[in-house]
Amino acid sequence: MRTTRARNATLALAIAALTGCASVQTPTPGDPLEGLNRTVFKFNDTVDTYALKPVAKGYKWAVPKPVRSSVTNFFSNVGDVYIAANELLQLKIADGVGDIMRVVINSVFGVGGLFDVATLAKLPKHSSDFGVTLGHYGVPSGPYLVLPLLGPSTMRDATGLAVDYYGNPLSYIQPSSVTWALYGLNLVNTRANLLTTVDVLSGAAIDKYSFIRNAYLQRRRFLISGADGSEALPNYDDSLPKYDDGASDAAGAAAAASSATPASAAGAASGPAATSSPAATPAVPASGASAPAGDGNSEDQTVPGQQYVPPRGGFPGIHLPR
Repeated sequence: MRTTRARNATLALAIAALTGCASVQTPTPGDPLEGLNRTVFKFNDTVDTYALKPVAKGYKWAVPKPVRSSVTNFFSNVGDVYIAANELLQLKIADGVGDIMRVVINSVFGVGGLFDVATLAKLPKHSSDFGVTLGHYGVPSGPYLVLPLLGPSTMRDATGLAVDYYGNPLSYIQPSSVTWALYGLNLVNTRANLLTTVDVLSGAAIDKYSFIRNAYLQRRRFLISGADGSEALPNYDDSLPKYDDGASDAAGAAAAASSATPASAAGAASGPAATSSPAATPAVPASGASAPAGDGNSEDQTVPGQQYVPPRGGFPGIHLPR
C-alpha cells in the first residue's frame, strides 16, 4: 500500500514538474507552443554543451583544416542531390539543372566531391528541402516547433523531414554501420565549422531562444518567397526583436538588415549540432539563395540542413535548419 502511494506521489510530482516546464507566464503571441519549445530548446542546448561541442573541439584540433574542408565539400555534394530534386519540384528549372551540374562536376572533377570545383566554375550553390517545396505551393508553416535533437522547425517543416529522409542518398547506403559512421562524421564536422558562430550567438543574444526562432523563421520565409515578404512572420510581441521586411521605422529596418547574418547562423541551431542553434539552416547568405564563391577550403562552409539521417529503420535524422 505504501509502495503504491509512493509511486503515485512520485508520478504526480513528475507530471507537475513537466507541466511547469511546458508553460510560461507570458506566452509570446504567435508562438503557442513556446513553453514546450523552451523546454526542448534547453535540453538540446545542454546536450550540445556537454556532448557535441567538446567532441567538435577535439575534432577541429586533431583534423587539419584542408581535410575538414574536403569532408564538408563531400557532404555538401551529397546534399546537392536532393536540393536539385526539390528545385525541380518547385519548377525552378534553371536552379535545378544548375544543382545537377554541380553534382556531376564535383563528383567527376572534384574527386567524388572532396573539392568544390563547381563553385570555382561559377555555379552557385542553393538551399532547399521538402519543407520549402511545401511552402512554395502555399502550405502554411503552422506553429514554430523545436524538435528534440533536431532543433528549430515548424509543423510544415517537420512533416517534410520524412520526404527529405528518402530523398537523401545517405539513407540508401549499406551496411547500416557505414551510414551511421557517415552520419556521425557529418554531424561533428558541421558542428566544428560552427564553433565560432555559436559562441558569438551565445554572447550576443539576450534571449537566445527568441533570437534563433525569429532568425529561423525569417530565413525559411526568404527561401520560400525571396525578399518580397509574401509570407508574413507570426505576430510576435513588440518587446521582441523584429525581422519584418516591411518595417517602416529606422529601428525596424536596422533589425531586419542585421538579422540577415544571424539567419545564416540559425541553421546551426538545429539540434545538438549547435545548441539548438546555428543546424537547421546552412550558412547561406540571406541576400540570395546561393552561397558565395570561394576556394573550397573555407571553414564557414556548412552542410545543407536536411542531410543528417540515420540508417533505414533508425531514429529520425538530425536536421539543422536553413
